[in-house]
Amino acid sequence: MSERPTGDDNRPVDQAAGGPGHPAASNAVTPEPSDPDDEEVSADQLSLGRRLRQPRTIASLVIPIVLLVLIAANLPGFELERLPSLVLAANPLLLLAAFAIFYLGFPLRGVRWMLILRGTGFRVGARDATEIIFLSWLVNCLVPAKLGDLYRAWLLKINSTVSLSRTFGTVFIERILDLFAIAVLGLAAGFWSFRDGLPGEIQLVFGIGVGVVVALAAGLLTLRNFGRRILVRLPVPHRIVEYYDKFEDGVFGAIGLRRLPPLVVLTGLIWTTEAMRLYLVVQALGLPDVQLGISGAFFVALIGSLLTAVPLSPAGLGIVETGVIFVLTAAYGVSTTEAGAIALVDRAISVLSIILFGSIAYALSSKRRGGGLRQRARSPAT
Repeated sequence: MSERPTGDDNRPVDQAAGGPGHPAASNAVTPEPSDPDDEEVSADQLSLGRRLRQPRTIASLVIPIVLLVLIAANLPGFELERLPSLVLAANPLLLLAAFAIFYLGFPLRGVRWMLILRGTGFRVGARDATEIIFLSWLVNCLVPAKLGDLYRAWLLKINSTVSLSRTFGTVFIERILDLFAIAVLGLAAGFWSFRDGLPGEIQLVFGIGVGVVVALAAGLLTLRNFGRRILVRLPVPHRIVEYYDKFEDGVFGAIGLRRLPPLVVLTGLIWTTEAMRLYLVVQALGLPDVQLGISGAFFVALIGSLLTAVPLSPAGLGIVETGVIFVLTAAYGVSTTEAGAIALVDRAISVLSIILFGSIAYALSSKRRGGGLRQRARSPAT
């Protein structure tokens, strides 16, 4: 009988996630190739081609673009005819640097997810984790409702023996880390950027940022200490409780005293790539009247990233661009035309390039067909 892997505090992984005698412990020690929760999601339900043919997906792509064009056309001072010349005058080397630093974030995300999965007892290579994340980003750029997050968990499931519920828990805690980073780094960058005086329009943004941090902390504490107690008192089927146990194991299995510091560092580096992409885009455009600075780039980029969490359109299409233009004009005095050019080029790198290269990766990848991992995922064994 092989030795069970231990968590950061030397307890078995199945207990380290929820403590001795935790309800999830009985489900965490063996592979679960035939969990009933996995049978709930079929390949047809998550088929990208099928989703793209649905009327609501088409509407979620078309409507935001139409609304964005209408809003931009009616903004005071917006000169649509200047946009092509502003974009074409951009420095290609700086745009290439912005592209490179943005794509550097994907292996960083892959390593982070690998560490999170390892905390729950599953070993997946960084290359496999990065590929699956990249494919999930393609889905998020084409389909609304953040379906790419579920697609990522499903891809790992069909290429290994990992439970779908537990895997989705790892995606969930990763998103929580991202939201914490966006809120904290955004607030820090904003305070530094506006140290001479906080514009009235941005005070609401700061209030939302503080509220996000408080709400996330309260939500995690409630989930960790009272989630199952609340659920078992509700009139729900026992199968739902089982799903929750696996999900909670995925959420908290990777968060230990030894693993949390590298996860925090990696998350900070990931969001630094997002901010530096925007900074380099501004520098590439060479707009003489735009004095954004690195702290300003952090603030604007993180606000835009936060808006992508709104699940109304793929990758926050229409919502992010409007938010970025608003912050640039209201807080930094950038003209609407120049703000539009910045938003357009930045989103071309962060969304259009994902659609282009992600489609190629999707066509070539064996992961979407369950071709397996380069390094076989190792799960806890009894």
